[in-house]
Amino acid sequence: MRRIQVVAAVIHGEHEGSPDHILISQRPNHLHQGGLWEFPGGKIEGHETPYQGLLRELKEELDIVVTKATPLMQITHDYPDKKVSLDIWTVTEFNGLPLGVEGQEVRWVSLQDLPNFKFPAANQLILARLCDQD
Repeated sequence: MRRIQVVAAVIHGEHEGSPDHILISQRPNHLHQGGLWEFPGGKIEGHETPYQGLLRELKEELDIVVTKATPLMQITHDYPDKKVSLDIWTVTEFNGLPLGVEGQEVRWVSLQDLPNFKFPAANQLILARLCDQD
């Protein structure tokens, strides 16, 4: 089974006057791990660097243009039916208003509320890192 290269973003922003919210999106039901919440992103195309994939995916998925992003961590995870390598980035500046271009629900969530959402197993290390920072 081939490992899939994925990029994901922990997007920080202000929501309703409260700083340090994280943007999450819900995976469409027909996709792998459908219905679960995730950090936005997607597959890296063969010719792209992770950073280039991040910029493309967030433009396609959320209609935002990233202006400041830094690497956060890398994770590998093996599901029974899929192997993934995740390149996780922290996004702290972008242009545009994030919206679910592909019909997915998006929400700004406080760090304290993140554990109330169900994420794929591959995202658990990201959640642990974020909650430790709180």
